[in-house]
Amino acid sequence: MNGEHTPFQRRTPEEYLEEIRKMQRGKLKLYVGAAPGVGKTYKMLQDAHDLQKEGVDVVIGLIETHGRADTDKQLGELERVPLKEINYKGKVLYEVDTEAVIKRAPQVVLIDELAHTNVPGSKNKKRYMDVEEILEVGIDVLSAMNIQHLESVHDIVQQITGVAVRERVPDSVLQKATEIQLIDVTPETLQKRLSEGKIYRKEKIRQSLNNFFTITNLGALRELALREVADDVDEKILLPQELEDTGPIGIKERILVCVQYGSTAEKLIRRGGRMASRLNADLYVLNVRMEGGDFNSASRNQTLQEWEALAKQFGAMFIAEPSRGRKPADVIIDIAIEHKVTQVLLGQSARTRWEEATKGSIVNAIMRKTKNIDIHIVADSRK
Repeated sequence: MNGEHTPFQRRTPEEYLEEIRKMQRGKLKLYVGAAPGVGKTYKMLQDAHDLQKEGVDVVIGLIETHGRADTDKQLGELERVPLKEINYKGKVLYEVDTEAVIKRAPQVVLIDELAHTNVPGSKNKKRYMDVEEILEVGIDVLSAMNIQHLESVHDIVQQITGVAVRERVPDSVLQKATEIQLIDVTPETLQKRLSEGKIYRKEKIRQSLNNFFTITNLGALRELALREVADDVDEKILLPQELEDTGPIGIKERILVCVQYGSTAEKLIRRGGRMASRLNADLYVLNVRMEGGDFNSASRNQTLQEWEALAKQFGAMFIAEPSRGRKPADVIIDIAIEHKVTQVLLGQSARTRWEEATKGSIVNAIMRKTKNIDIHIVADSRK
């Protein structure tokens, strides 16, 4: 003993409860693919049968076979929890019956199409929210999604395919998954499956081959899926926080995304989210609220709420900062200094409008009045 005494730090009751909650939470295994038809559901059902042979209590909460014969065969004798019937506009539609799954209390439940939007009138708006409820009570979930449904890659996917994907899953869902399995096939194999009628019905084959299922699109989506899954694996093998804190001294990256009213705002937030994830950085999203005009209108307040909700998906702190007579550049500088920001993201169009309004360059002002801050200008989307 060297005579020094390290005081014993007691955990708070809240910290104990949080640790117990995490231990009791179910595990999520995600099957991720680059496009429909790669075999995510097929592999999920195969794994379910293997678990059943090992004596695990496995049930189907919802499976979408899309009429694919090989996948239909894989259903076998697996028990199915009846779906919930919901009347909508004179039609009976079906969704996962979350309450029935929880009441049945299996060890593992299969719930397909994670990005699906539930029928209006459902308890939860999105299926991933149903899955979250089931995980919280300690039931393990097997689920599947395509990479284009991940929130942070929305703009990239739209640029690749020309399609704006409406059904999206927050990146946090992917990050919370205990295991992610990439189901990968070559673009050529996928086109062959499509041509043979193994993915869509005959009437959709020609259209799909000429649009979404081109070799170029499939190759780019495949690369995107490989990279995203690899990045997630890299994050999971980082040192624990207590070891990281005692490691080599370095700058903690802090990213500030500056959004004004325009078409690039959501793109900027997603870009910042991806950067923060890769750099293990803190993320801040700033909107400078100018005085006068319609800056405080109901529509702009609604837009602010939407940005804040998107920012929260990436674990960002959203800051709506009144200008109080300051130029936008000065507000950005004040926030950047306050939060020890190391990188700033600006949109090209926002920068131009602000420069016109203030007769001075925001970039030059930040560079002149701060130190060690990198500035990124994100180009507008071009149609």
